Amino acid sequence: MIRRDVFQAIADPTRRAILALLALHAMTPNALAEHFDSSRQAISKHIKILTECQLLNQKQTGREIHYHFNPQKMKEVDVWMEQFRVLWEKRFNKLDEILKNQQNKQS
Repeated sequence: MIRRDVFQAIADPTRRAILALLALHAMTPNALAEHFDSSRQAISKHIKILTECQLLNQKQTGREIHYHFNPQKMKEVDVWMEQFRVLWEKRFNKLDEILKNQQNKQS
Protein backbone atom coordinates (compact mmCIF):
# COMPACT_ATOMS: atom_id res chain seq x y z
CA MET A 1 0.00 0.00 0.00
CA ILE A 2 1.28 3.45 -0.90
CA ARG A 3 1.73 5.68 2.13
CA ARG A 4 0.03 8.98 1.44
CA ASP A 5 -0.22 12.00 3.64
CA VAL A 6 -3.18 14.20 4.48
CA PHE A 7 -1.88 17.14 2.46
CA GLN A 8 -1.58 15.06 -0.68
CA ALA A 9 -5.15 13.90 -0.16
CA ILE A 10 -6.69 17.33 0.36
CA ALA A 11 -4.75 18.84 -2.55
CA ASP A 12 -7.35 17.47 -4.96
CA PRO A 13 -10.61 19.47 -5.32
CA THR A 14 -12.73 16.34 -5.81
CA ARG A 15 -11.41 14.84 -2.60
CA ARG A 16 -12.09 18.10 -0.75
CA ALA A 17 -15.66 17.99 -2.11
CA ILE A 18 -16.03 14.38 -0.91
CA LEU A 19 -14.84 15.43 2.55
CA ALA A 20 -17.33 18.29 2.59
CA LEU A 21 -20.19 15.92 1.74
CA LEU A 22 -19.13 13.36 4.32
CA ALA A 23 -18.74 16.04 6.98
CA LEU A 24 -22.52 16.42 6.72
CA HIS A 25 -23.34 12.71 7.00
CA ALA A 26 -22.03 9.23 6.18
CA MET A 27 -22.59 8.00 2.64
CA THR A 28 -22.05 4.94 0.48
CA PRO A 29 -19.71 5.14 -2.54
CA ASN A 30 -22.72 5.09 -4.89
CA ALA A 31 -24.40 7.93 -3.04
CA LEU A 32 -21.17 9.93 -3.20
CA ALA A 33 -20.70 9.22 -6.90
CA GLU A 34 -24.14 10.71 -7.66
CA HIS A 35 -22.76 14.13 -6.67
CA PHE A 36 -20.00 14.09 -9.30
CA ASP A 37 -19.63 13.90 -13.06
CA SER A 38 -16.71 11.48 -12.59
CA SER A 39 -17.07 7.74 -13.03
CA ARG A 40 -17.87 5.52 -10.06
CA GLN A 41 -14.34 4.09 -10.45
CA ALA A 42 -12.75 7.54 -10.19
CA ILE A 43 -14.74 8.32 -7.04
CA SER A 44 -13.72 4.96 -5.56
CA LYS A 45 -10.08 5.84 -6.18
CA HIS A 46 -10.55 9.16 -4.37
CA ILE A 47 -12.26 7.37 -1.47
CA LYS A 48 -9.38 4.89 -1.30
CA ILE A 49 -6.83 7.71 -1.03
CA LEU A 50 -8.86 9.49 1.65
CA THR A 51 -9.20 6.23 3.58
CA GLU A 52 -5.46 5.48 3.32
CA CYS A 53 -4.80 8.90 4.87
CA GLN A 54 -7.33 8.13 7.61
CA LEU A 55 -9.48 11.11 6.66
CA LEU A 56 -12.34 8.64 6.21
CA ASN A 57 -13.48 5.71 8.29
CA GLN A 58 -15.60 2.97 6.83
CA LYS A 59 -18.33 0.99 8.49
CA GLN A 60 -19.97 -2.00 6.90
CA THR A 61 -23.71 -2.40 7.38
CA GLY A 62 -24.87 -5.57 5.70
CA ARG A 63 -23.62 -5.39 2.12
CA GLU A 64 -23.14 -1.64 2.15
CA ILE A 65 -20.10 0.29 3.23
CA HIS A 66 -20.70 3.74 4.65
CA TYR A 67 -17.87 6.24 4.75
CA HIS A 68 -17.58 8.68 7.62
CA PHE A 69 -15.48 11.82 7.86
CA ASN A 70 -12.70 11.59 10.48
CA PRO A 71 -12.44 15.11 11.95
CA GLN A 72 -9.59 14.10 14.26
CA LYS A 73 -7.27 13.53 11.29
CA MET A 74 -8.24 16.89 9.83
CA LYS A 75 -7.30 18.44 13.16
CA GLU A 76 -3.66 17.62 12.30
CA VAL A 77 -3.95 19.93 9.29
CA ASP A 78 -5.41 22.66 11.48
CA VAL A 79 -2.59 22.32 14.02
CA TRP A 80 0.03 22.53 11.26
CA MET A 81 -1.64 25.56 9.69
CA GLU A 82 -1.96 27.38 13.02
CA GLN A 83 1.72 28.36 12.90
CA PHE A 84 1.09 30.16 9.61
CA ARG A 85 -2.10 31.75 10.89
CA VAL A 86 -0.16 33.26 13.81
CA LEU A 87 2.62 34.45 11.49
CA TRP A 88 0.20 36.11 9.06
CA GLU A 89 -1.79 37.73 11.86
CA LYS A 90 1.41 39.32 13.16
CA ARG A 91 2.29 40.54 9.67
CA PHE A 92 -1.17 41.97 9.06
CA ASN A 93 -1.12 43.70 12.44
CA LYS A 94 2.24 45.23 11.56
CA LEU A 95 0.86 46.37 8.21
CA ASP A 96 -2.15 47.92 9.97
CA GLU A 97 0.22 49.87 12.23
CA ILE A 98 2.24 51.13 9.25
CA LEU A 99 -0.90 52.21 7.41
CA LYS A 100 -2.28 54.00 10.49
CA ASN A 101 1.02 55.80 10.99
CA GLN A 102 1.02 56.86 7.33
CA GLN A 103 -2.56 58.07 7.63
CA ASN A 104 -1.75 60.05 10.80
CA LYS A 105 1.22 61.70 9.08
CA GLN A 106 -0.98 62.77 6.17
CA SER A 107 -3.69 64.22 8.43
